[in-house]
Amino acid sequence: MEYFAKISHNYIMDEEKDTFNKELLEAIKDRINFFDTNVLVNTQENYRLHHSCVKNIFDVLTNKSLVNPDPYKNEKKISDIVSPENTEFSDNERPVILGTRFSDYESMLDFICNYFKFSVEHITLEQIRKLNDLNSTFAWNNLSLNSQKPNTRALATVLVSARNGADPLTLSLINDSISKSAKALQEITSDFKALSEFQREVYKGNVRTAVFDNSQFNKEKAYRSPADMQLEIKKLFPVVMDKKPYYSDLIGEIVLEELGKDKEQRREKLLSNLRVVKKVATKKEVVVDTHEMIMDCVRVIGTMSDQYNLILDKICANHELLESENNSFSDKLIKFIRKTFGLKDPPLDYEVLITDKATETTRRLRISYDQFVADLSKRVKYYASFSIKRTPGYNKIATMTEDKIIDFINTQMAEIHELENKLDALDRFFKDACSTEDHYKVKGIKMELTTLKNIQVKANQRRAEYLAYVEEKEQMKKLGITE
Repeated sequence: MEYFAKISHNYIMDEEKDTFNKELLEAIKDRINFFDTNVLVNTQENYRLHHSCVKNIFDVLTNKSLVNPDPYKNEKKISDIVSPENTEFSDNERPVILGTRFSDYESMLDFICNYFKFSVEHITLEQIRKLNDLNSTFAWNNLSLNSQKPNTRALATVLVSARNGADPLTLSLINDSISKSAKALQEITSDFKALSEFQREVYKGNVRTAVFDNSQFNKEKAYRSPADMQLEIKKLFPVVMDKKPYYSDLIGEIVLEELGKDKEQRREKLLSNLRVVKKVATKKEVVVDTHEMIMDCVRVIGTMSDQYNLILDKICANHELLESENNSFSDKLIKFIRKTFGLKDPPLDYEVLITDKATETTRRLRISYDQFVADLSKRVKYYASFSIKRTPGYNKIATMTEDKIIDFINTQMAEIHELENKLDALDRFFKDACSTEDHYKVKGIKMELTTLKNIQVKANQRRAEYLAYVEEKEQMKKLGITE
């Protein structure tokens, strides 16, 4: 009878263990899906928002010559998360060192947004540690001049200079970018904390599957005592867990969940914690605001104002350079006569070669310099008026119907493309027209044109996402499908 009782007791224990393992592994599987499709999707979006804000701040700092862009930026290849250095440097070194570190930080964010895989399987505890280290490169929630961290202190210092004398739009851009970055990183940190806790359970689940279901695992010996079970797991661990690290504290938790005096309470709490997220997920609804989608495209177009302003300054400087070369005695005499009699200078035209990249053909075009500069200056002010939410210019466009906003965007994109060709032609014209001695003084605009192209790509993506969603919604409506 004793033998039969022992067999029955062991059978009940095995059945109980199998039931718990099944429920546990199913709960872990469901929560992995929740993290992959909800939490980490939100994490990636926050990284994208933060990256956009960092680029905005970096553009402001470089435009004001407060930091120097890293000349080797495009030559650096990124394959893993590596944080910029955070060692001390002198004030004289600030433009170069902060510029390089800030550039490295921006490149790493770009890598994360575009090439990093946001999944539970990929974002291990080690990856979370690296990401958290990167996130702490700058204390966005406390950019203090008295910070103990050299990078944060240096960034706070240059931002003070950037704010001094800045126009309201630039000032708003800086403050808005810092605020959004701090909030985004706060949410990212919270997500990683939750993921870190969950990765512990994933690790334990993997150990259970690999060890407990292995034929080499001596169950009879393991279930004699907690010490014996830990010993049996440790013995088999390197064989079945590949090169994964052995965390004795997590193995200890598995043992207590199997043989601890309070194992029932432990199991109930563990399953309860894993199931909470699943319940929340069923309540979460995604509401798409199409008007907000298309206005985001408008705002992206508005951000072109900064680049056009830089281009305008360089074109005017190049024009002055050419004018200084036409300074012969006869030129001076004509200018003196005109000034004496109050005569206006005749309109100045530049004849440039426009290249159509689609057909690879060229055509000549006469550009009235004064009119072109006036139009470009007007465009700078107009785009700046709706580059930030809730400004009068932005609100005016926001009151339009979505069809009208799309027409507005299409018109702007066509004009931007035409203007791009003219600017590219003017860039070549100034470089060819000036004398050999002054060639080095000509200010090129290739960098600004590249930035403008990137903004165009972003705006086109926003427009395409909106049109695709509206078309899908219309098709569903025709089929009688309602959301």
